[in-house]
Amino acid sequence: MMRKIVAVLIAGLFASSAFAQTATDAKVDAEAKAEKAQADAKVKKATAEAKEDVAKAKASAQKDKAKADRKAAEKKAEAKADKAEAKAEKAADQAEAKADKMSTSSTK
Repeated sequence: MMRKIVAVLIAGLFASSAFAQTATDAKVDAEAKAEKAQADAKVKKATAEAKEDVAKAKASAQKDKAKADRKAAEKKAEAKADKAEAKAEKAADQAEAKADKMSTSSTK
């Protein structure tokens, strides 16, 4: 009878240690899954922030490009106007020189 009791106690110890390990393994698995979920969430957050930063940079670059294009167009228009003004002054100078030449030759 004693042997049976001792055998049952030993079997109980083995069974309880097996269940204790299973519970611990499940707890460790649950903790690992929770840590993985947290890491995944951090990665998603970092990715979203990076995408937002890229979008802001693109918008800023487009704004800067538009500003530069506008300034270039203004300078081009100004240069064209200066060229036309210089051409008109040259034509006026030539006309004046021609008129002076004609008036000088008619008074002679």
